[in-house]
Amino acid sequence: MQSVDIAVTDLASATKKFFRRVLPIMLVMLVCNQLNRSNIGYAHEHLEADVGIGAAAYGFGAGLFFIAYAIFELPSNVMMEKFGARVWLTRIMVSWGIVSFLMAFVQNEMMFYVLRFLLGAAEAGFFPAVIFYFARWVPAGQRGKATAIFIAGSSVAAALSGPIAGMLLSLQGALGFRGWQWLFGFEGLLSVVVGITVYFLLDARIEDAKWLTLKEKAALIGAIASEDARHNPATGKGGEQGNKVNRWKMLLNPQILLLCGIYFSVQLSIYANTFWLPSIVKQIPGTTDLSVGFLSAIPWVCAVVAMYFAAKWQDKATSKRPLLVVALLVAAVGTFAAAVATPVLALVFLAVAAMGFKSASPLFWTIPQSGLHPLVLAPAIAVINSLGNLGGFVAPFGFGIIKEQTGSVVPGLFALAAASTLAAGLVYFLKERTTTAEPPAVVPADGAATVTRQPAATR
Repeated sequence: MQSVDIAVTDLASATKKFFRRVLPIMLVMLVCNQLNRSNIGYAHEHLEADVGIGAAAYGFGAGLFFIAYAIFELPSNVMMEKFGARVWLTRIMVSWGIVSFLMAFVQNEMMFYVLRFLLGAAEAGFFPAVIFYFARWVPAGQRGKATAIFIAGSSVAAALSGPIAGMLLSLQGALGFRGWQWLFGFEGLLSVVVGITVYFLLDARIEDAKWLTLKEKAALIGAIASEDARHNPATGKGGEQGNKVNRWKMLLNPQILLLCGIYFSVQLSIYANTFWLPSIVKQIPGTTDLSVGFLSAIPWVCAVVAMYFAAKWQDKATSKRPLLVVALLVAAVGTFAAAVATPVLALVFLAVAAMGFKSASPLFWTIPQSGLHPLVLAPAIAVINSLGNLGGFVAPFGFGIIKEQTGSVVPGLFALAAASTLAAGLVYFLKERTTTAEPPAVVPADGAATVTRQPAATR
């Protein structure tokens, strides 16, 4: 028993070190990701004035990113498993940084479309690669916490993107470049530098981590190996090959299609706001590029606060579905109110909406973890993420057409409110296990396996 207690202590120590050392690196990567994904929202009107890219063309180009993302998500996931998360995350960051940098030299609509498509192809696989890295380094009992912090970081990144974009756009004319060229050029090069740095900061395997003691490495390797053994039992028909067959059959599960639909709705709200919020804020009299950048950060800051409290309530809840329904309905009410309010009040209500749809994202991802079979979970995440992210195409493209035809995005806001309401109704058709948490599995450093059952919510 003493060896087991020591192993538990070593495992807890190793996990804490991961959260202190590695998770901040992931969050910096996420900030770069958000900057390069959302910067066209702040450059929209400048691109229209300097390059002639109208609202519909802008919306279509913004959405093309997600078409490429969906097409290349699964192939990227396969390549990531082949080359490893560290190498593949570096490749993703460097390639998306190069493409974003080239956006500084866009000259027409076709070039805009091509670069946006290439950006989506370059970034595809980023989220699954991070989740895969967590799975190789973090015990199941703490993996949900790591994922929730990472997803919550997207709101921090979105809040930072506005002020940074505003300051870069204010460099209009510096060194002969326009503000939007500084925006794309600087943020693209930043991703390249961070991507190269990540390769040297991240360790490919637990065994390579010099910041862990030998006992911590043994405890962490043992715990994850024990989880893998339970999650990948022999099938009696070719072992691993049989698992792959069963895995792909499970992807036909209607639950996964339902999850795709709900996540699609969440992404509609997230990316409609990501790409069109600056345009809505600019309707407030007296705003400049700098003030628009700072004002656009308000909804994302509110979302960070909401996600913190949602995470605390989530830890105490045996079922996540009611919380997800509440989050989606808050998003619906806030979006609907923003559609009928004055520009200043619209910003306030969009902040309320952001508190709902951003909180919905981490709440949503706990449900596949608890409701899907472990053998299908990894590919299911890739499928849900890629198909759900198509909402990132529909939202900006639809808003662009609506604005070009009507001169307003109000009908688009009504549509978003309806989509969130529908998604809230669909949540009750999801399956979810709701048992209470139990201690994680531990393999002591001396190799004597001691296995306890995993919490259902992380199995």
